[in-house]
Amino acid sequence: MEQELIFLDRNEFNYSPSEEVIQALKDFDIKKLCFYTRIYDEGKKSIFSVFLSELYGVDESQVLLGYGGEDILKQSVHYFLTQADGNKTMLIPKFSWWYYKSIADEVEGRTLQYPLYEAGNTFKYDIAAIKEMVENERPKILLLASPNNPTGNGLTPEELDELLSFVPKETIVLIDEAYASFVTEDNSYISKLVNKYDNLIISRTLSKFYGLPGLRMGFGFISKGLEKFIRYSNKYLGYNRLSEDIAIAALKSDAHYREVARMMNESRKMYEEEIGALPGFKVYDSVANFILIKYPIELKPALQAAFAEENYKVKFMNEPDINTHLRITLGRPEQNRIVADTIKRIARQ
Repeated sequence: MEQELIFLDRNEFNYSPSEEVIQALKDFDIKKLCFYTRIYDEGKKSIFSVFLSELYGVDESQVLLGYGGEDILKQSVHYFLTQADGNKTMLIPKFSWWYYKSIADEVEGRTLQYPLYEAGNTFKYDIAAIKEMVENERPKILLLASPNNPTGNGLTPEELDELLSFVPKETIVLIDEAYASFVTEDNSYISKLVNKYDNLIISRTLSKFYGLPGLRMGFGFISKGLEKFIRYSNKYLGYNRLSEDIAIAALKSDAHYREVARMMNESRKMYEEEIGALPGFKVYDSVANFILIKYPIELKPALQAAFAEENYKVKFMNEPDINTHLRITLGRPEQNRIVADTIKRIARQ
């Protein structure tokens, strides 16, 4: 029998969904699919947006829903880079998800990279450099990723506030927080920021922390000053009613996913202690569901062959200045053990 291929290259979820999620699927009333939601008769978009409004303390009108966080990002970039002012410039992190540039390219956007710098076992945003680029380029969009993929570093609420304070109102600040739930349970900063600034969009998803990438349910929060985009983004006839029920069940079972995150943290420490001790290797701090490892580039062919032999896929980075790095999704403990042992075996040959 052919061995199952283990994907640890896509930052997916290798654990089980919560019992609440499983039960929500079992209990779903199939007749709901025969009718549109009626909640828009109350001036609201979804039972999920109402739930998010109460959970995050943000007015329901300022909650965005999308087909995954990807949809919210794409909507935002396409909408704002095609405005009548003709400003098609977007700033993105130097080391970041390739998709950001791709969606800007789709509308002939001009994408510029601002620097991240390496500091010890982490990467950091160069806030002074971002400020200078914003002043010089006057971009339509400043995109921030916190935590950032693939570097694993994030921005504190205080740093986000500092960044927003010097960005002109004409520039939209788009924050991709796909991995943010791994950082903290305190989401109170979101309502403070979207109500303090008129040019902010925060995008989140159920794909990472809540382990439901196949559900394709994203959500976000937006400043009141962006009503035109809110109307553009809203779906008049509502959203997937099955996804709504499952999404609410996932957020209600936060404790289950906190326990998964705790196990991931144990594996993260294992990587830091065991792989970080190998000559030529460096394990970076991460506040997401993956870890970035620098390795001796001459080991790349042997590592690739060894992972293929184990039927494991990890991400060998190819981008300039980070092409000597591996990004590894934090899977189950036994999966992480196999990955670490494979790396050690090749490193010690």
